[in-house]
Amino acid sequence: MQTYNGTEKLKPFQHPARSVDQQTAPPLPHSPGASGALGLVLGHPFDTVKVRLQTQNTYRGIVDCMVKTYRHESLLGFFKGMSFPIASIAVVNSVLFGVYSNSLLVLTATSHQERRAQPPSYTHVFIAGCIGGFLQAYCLAPFDLIKVRLQNQTEPRAQLGSPPPRYRGPVHCAASIFQEEGPRGLFRGAWALTLRDTPTLGIYFVTYEWLCRQSTPDGQNPSSATVLVAGGFAGITSWATATPLDVIKSRMQMAGLKQREYRGMLDCMVSSARQEGLGVFFRGLTINSARAFPVNAVTFLSYEYLLHAWG
Repeated sequence: MQTYNGTEKLKPFQHPARSVDQQTAPPLPHSPGASGALGLVLGHPFDTVKVRLQTQNTYRGIVDCMVKTYRHESLLGFFKGMSFPIASIAVVNSVLFGVYSNSLLVLTATSHQERRAQPPSYTHVFIAGCIGGFLQAYCLAPFDLIKVRLQNQTEPRAQLGSPPPRYRGPVHCAASIFQEEGPRGLFRGAWALTLRDTPTLGIYFVTYEWLCRQSTPDGQNPSSATVLVAGGFAGITSWATATPLDVIKSRMQMAGLKQREYRGMLDCMVSSARQEGLGVFFRGLTINSARAFPVNAVTFLSYEYLLHAWG
């Protein structure tokens, strides 16, 4: 086993679709989970603001939402609903990256070592990303529902004489939804989530792969700067296409609580457009883009680094 003595240069980062001949990738369930957790902590405050803008009409914009959240709930208000995503991010991201990698293996019939000389086509990358996105959405749906419900609780920390929040925490939220709405209640908004993630994660991986290939000489692995830029722009591109369905998904998850009950996705889309105009489908796009670049840049850089470190 080789050790780093401080004088050698480290090998370049390992690209998900290109492997160095002498280096084998470690099991995928570990690295994407660790990198995803780091990205989640960085991005959750932005996500809370985004969810509130999409589901509530009490804010005039991003800054107004941030100021009111801080004044009324302190800094902790931005981190509501984060515990379940942190607990599940390893599983969710491992499903995404693991299914993506193995789908490429099936589609291209080439090993990881051979992909360096024969990179997969963008069609194969897109299909593999869509498969990963579809299965990730299935695993993510209950956790995402609980996250959105908790993020929409604007009550401050329990104080003497103040009314308690509807949900005391993620476990109580899950139990309450199960008791009041049945098992299907935990999958409220799941179809919108699936339709959001399936194509956009295909776009996500294609964008990342294309930018890495454009910036990296043939036969070499992308530099850390390339990984950061490619990962960041892949996140922005995917969220730009995902935001309309993300708005529908969030509103359906809150249906029956702070909003009216919808008869389905189409009813939610038509009702939202009639009452608030077509601009409603792009609520949160700005903050989604601002969050997407650093979060996905860090996620991919951490993922690439961990693949190298454990290789």
